[in-house]
Amino acid sequence: MKKIEAIIKPFKLDEVREALAEIGIHGMTVSEVKGFGRQRGQTELYRGSEYHIDFLPKIKVEVVATDNQYQQIVDTIIERASTGNVGDGKVFIYEVDEAIRIRTKEAGDAAIE
Repeated sequence: MKKIEAIIKPFKLDEVREALAEIGIHGMTVSEVKGFGRQRGQTELYRGSEYHIDFLPKIKVEVVATDNQYQQIVDTIIERASTGNVGDGKVFIYEVDEAIRIRTKEAGDAAIE
């Protein structure tokens, strides 16, 4: 099993969620986060004064998938979250040792399907 963690622009969340639903992914965790990469934040103009925002708002989408389906999920996220501009985000993939559904005590792939 793999855990896919994607950091994306907030306005891309609905598009990514709908695309994942289209390929049969209905479970995910979404968090509002802040951060920066190569962008190093951005400069805003407010009432005639410039100020620098160090941490930009982002969305973190987390999905746990079987080894058979994770690549399709990664490809879908990359395709739908991309704008072609700096700050589109990153995708991280982790190995998951075990998953257990609390209600039924199902384990492994059965717990995430």
